Amino acid sequence: MCGIISVIDRSRSGMDGSSIKKALSLMDERGSGEGAGYAAYGVYPDYAEYYALHIFYDNLVEPKVAVDEILRKWGHIEDQEEIPTVEQPDLRRTHIPWRYFFKPDISLMPGSRTPDEDIVMKLVMQINTTIPGAIVFSSGKNIGVFKASGWPEAVADFYQIEKYEGYIWLAHNRYPTNTSGWWGGAHPFNLLDWSVVHNGEITSYGTNRRYIESYGYRCTMYTDTEVVAYLCDLLGRKHGLPEDLMVRAFAPPFWDEIDQMPDEQQRLNQAIRLTYGSALMNGPFAIVVATAEGIVGFTDRIKLRPLIAAESGDRLYISSEEAAIRRMEPALDRVWMPKAGEPVIGRVRI
Repeated sequence: MCGIISVIDRSRSGMDGSSIKKALSLMDERGSGEGAGYAAYGVYPDYAEYYALHIFYDNLVEPKVAVDEILRKWGHIEDQEEIPTVEQPDLRRTHIPWRYFFKPDISLMPGSRTPDEDIVMKLVMQINTTIPGAIVFSSGKNIGVFKASGWPEAVADFYQIEKYEGYIWLAHNRYPTNTSGWWGGAHPFNLLDWSVVHNGEITSYGTNRRYIESYGYRCTMYTDTEVVAYLCDLLGRKHGLPEDLMVRAFAPPFWDEIDQMPDEQQRLNQAIRLTYGSALMNGPFAIVVATAEGIVGFTDRIKLRPLIAAESGDRLYISSEEAAIRRMEPALDRVWMPKAGEPVIGRVRI
């Protein structure tokens, strides 16, 4: 039922958040007013070398003091502030959205060769599992996630997303099924460079969660989509899989299809299935994943959730509905429906 829409400008030209707000609002019937959100890449050019940590605080006393202490132990806080918001009559504030611009400091870790990304990942997991009243929901460089429990229009107006400009946007209107709606459970989900929006249900969540937690990740958001963001970080960043092979691990061909492939393709697909069997995602789903370099959209292996792709000049759109895309760009050059499990990939031009 959820509504998803994304857009990338391959030339890295900026787009403000007003048009994607209108597009997501067109899919209100795909939500329940219990969760909506937006992610944008390129929104913090003045702090592009810092990790933008977006945190929901229950209050600005105990949890914030604890987070400040942890961050200063591991690095340098260049700046911090409450994320500017405007109260909305139909959006009940239950958390205080805060942001830090943070960078790990190697001088505080003599002899350590741990990459900055691993330090930030571990800090996110530590904060989310050990500090009551604090949830890190966005942690990438030059990336911002803005989400809450509410309708798309209310969430967009709450964060004033029309004031932000990015070259990639993701947006999601949630219809909770297995868990109740809450701010942390709204989409997009993010870890470091990876942001995810998802329509459907990951019925293999238990297996996927046990697999990802064996690598040090911790799921704390009470929804199956969180595990997708962590799987992307593991396979894409740590293991270095390109987008097409990552998708093949998540939504691989069936064994009988693999048996009919040429020898070289057989060996590749067999290796992926055997290596990443616990990363395979079952259930009906349509997913869009973004990084600073592009977006990729894909569905489950029999396409039980809709996904539409379209192009107009330098821009690639991926959405649940063509009508939402046309709300952003009425004059499209091309519109198509990807096949089941087939990735749609849009990359920025170098």
